Amino acid sequence: MIKVSHHTLASIPCLVVTDHQKENDALPTLTYFHGFTSAKEHNLPLAYLMAEEGFRVILPDSMYHGEREKEISSLKRQISFWDIVMQNVKELKDIRNELNAKRLIADGRFGIAGTSMGGITTAAALTQYPWIRTAGVLMGSPKITTYAKTLVDSFRKMGDLPVTDETIEHLYVQLEHYDLSKQINKLNDRPVLFWHGEDDAVVPFDHSYTFYDEAKKYYTDQGRIRFIKEANRAHKVSRFAILETVKWFKTFL
Repeated sequence: MIKVSHHTLASIPCLVVTDHQKENDALPTLTYFHGFTSAKEHNLPLAYLMAEEGFRVILPDSMYHGEREKEISSLKRQISFWDIVMQNVKELKDIRNELNAKRLIADGRFGIAGTSMGGITTAAALTQYPWIRTAGVLMGSPKITTYAKTLVDSFRKMGDLPVTDETIEHLYVQLEHYDLSKQINKLNDRPVLFWHGEDDAVVPFDHSYTFYDEAKKYYTDQGRIRFIKEANRAHKVSRFAILETVKWFKTFL
């Protein structure tokens, strides 16, 4: 039987999904980050399938989402997007540290994946933590500085941004530190799966595909990096993508 438990890990509300007979065992562990305006519960289908394969899956709520949602305006949350991504990356280390302290990670087998904002978080985390064994980027952009500039331009077309140009330039400098497209060597042959719908109008398909096309040149074994594209698929993860993600982590984590 698969068990879904509510835990607070490093002060972060999370769902932990495991086989109930193994919940106190050291297991290969995946942390899966949700998308913007979503919440941890929305990724339970994938977590269930992973748990059936013997994994522990951690589903955290990002800042301003789920249980951490505060009385803030939609605009305030939108302009906090990159702060949320960077906070996710920092909190990933805290989650892993707590699990390590409880000896719940088997042989350092710790992976990360996510949807949309969670996929962006995943790509950013790969620049920071060499202990991430395997990753899955579902409709996320590894080109976060480019994507940030695209979002700022679209906001400007809609009206005045409620932040100064100086603040925006400072943001770009911060994002360079997390931009995987500028630090491809940090992949270091780690297994990474990309999935993206070709008709995605929210996170540009070409960001992940052109990155993959360049990144695969850095791999001695190109079977360890894979890109799955789906025709006629917009900004919504398909069941096919979920099943392929489970297969990926089953193979490499």
